[in-house]
Amino acid sequence: MEIAQLGEFGLIDRLTKDIIPNNASTLYGVGDDCAVLHYPDTEVLVTTDMLMEGVHFDLTYIDLKHLGYKSAMVNISDIFAMNGTPRQLTVSLALSKRFTVEDIEQFYEGLRLACEKWGVDIVGGDTTSSYTGMAISITCIGEARKEDIVYRNGAKNTDLICVSGDLGAAYMGLQLLEREKNIYYSQYNDLQKKIAVAKKAGDTSQISILNAQISNLGQPDFSGKEYLLQRQLQTEARGDIIQKLCKAGIRPTAMMDISDGLSSELMHICKQSHTGCRIYEKELPIDYQTAVMAEEMEMNVTTCALNGGEDYELLFTVPIGDLEKVRDIEGVHLIGHITEEKFGHLLVTRDNQEFELKAQGWNPLKEPQ
Repeated sequence: MEIAQLGEFGLIDRLTKDIIPNNASTLYGVGDDCAVLHYPDTEVLVTTDMLMEGVHFDLTYIDLKHLGYKSAMVNISDIFAMNGTPRQLTVSLALSKRFTVEDIEQFYEGLRLACEKWGVDIVGGDTTSSYTGMAISITCIGEARKEDIVYRNGAKNTDLICVSGDLGAAYMGLQLLEREKNIYYSQYNDLQKKIAVAKKAGDTSQISILNAQISNLGQPDFSGKEYLLQRQLQTEARGDIIQKLCKAGIRPTAMMDISDGLSSELMHICKQSHTGCRIYEKELPIDYQTAVMAEEMEMNVTTCALNGGEDYELLFTVPIGDLEKVRDIEGVHLIGHITEEKFGHLLVTRDNQEFELKAQGWNPLKEPQ
C-alpha cells in the first residue's frame, strides 16, 4: 500500500493504534498535539539522534525491522550512559515514495521490540515526505535521581577506566558488509555492460543467459562471521551493565557510550574532566571473530578497537577503591587509569611503548573521501 493512500494521520494511527503506555510518568501518549509526562521527584534526561540514509545506514544490507530496532537502541543507550532509566520515546520519519506502508510497519516492529525490551513508551512523533530517501529522528526521555546522574566531567586522577563487552566488532561487521556489497555491485555492473553489448548485437539468447546470471547473484557466505553482523545490525543498549553496577554498589565517576570509537569517547571524558589517561593495548577486549576479520582485511585490530565506533558499549571510570567490586562484574574490563592532565593521553602497547592517543573515530560532519 502506498503511504499516500493513508495520509500522515492514517499512517500514524495504523502504526500506533495498540500502543498502551506502561510508565507512570506517561500521563498521555500518542493521540493529541503533545504527549503529557509527569516527573515530580526526579531529573528528566532527554537525548535525540538523527539517522540519515546513505550516511548512517544503507538499506542494501540492513532491513527495516533491524533499522527500527537499532534506531531506538542508540537513543536508549544515551540514557543508560547518564546512569538513567529510559521511559519515553518519540519517532519522526521523512520518507520517499519508494517506501510502502508495509515497509514502515516493519520499521515500527523493530522499534517496538527495542522499546519493549527496556520498558519504554512510544509517545509521539511526526511523519513527512522526503525527496532523498529516508531520514529518522528519535528522541528518548528518561529519568534519574539527581545524585545518581553520571556526567562526562567527573573523572579524577587514579580512577580506573573500564569498558563493557568487546570493541571493534561492529566496525568489522560494517567492513564485511561493505566489501560484499562492492563485490555484488561489481559483478552486477559487469553483467549489465555485457547485456548492453548483447542488445546492440541483437543476441537475445545471450541476453537471457546474462539476465539469469544476474538473478543468480547469490548471498555471500557469512558463516563464522555471524557475531560481527549481529554487532553491526542488531545494536544493544547496555542497560544490563547499569543494573550490575547498581547491584554492586558502584557509581561511576564519568561515563558515556561508545558510538564514535573508544579513543574519541575517552578523549571527551578527559577533556571535560581536565585529566590525562593511560590505557593498555593488551587489556582491550577484542572478540576472536573481530581479530580474524581484521587479519583477513589486513587491518590493525587495535586500531579497529580504538577507532571503529558503533559498539554502543559503556566506557566509564570508577574510584580505585572499587577495584575488587568492578573486577567481579561479568562483562566489564579494566583497560587503564586516569592520570593528571599534564601526563597526556597515552596508549601503552604490548611491548611497553607509549603513543599519544588521537580521536580518530567516526566524524559525521567530515566530507566523504
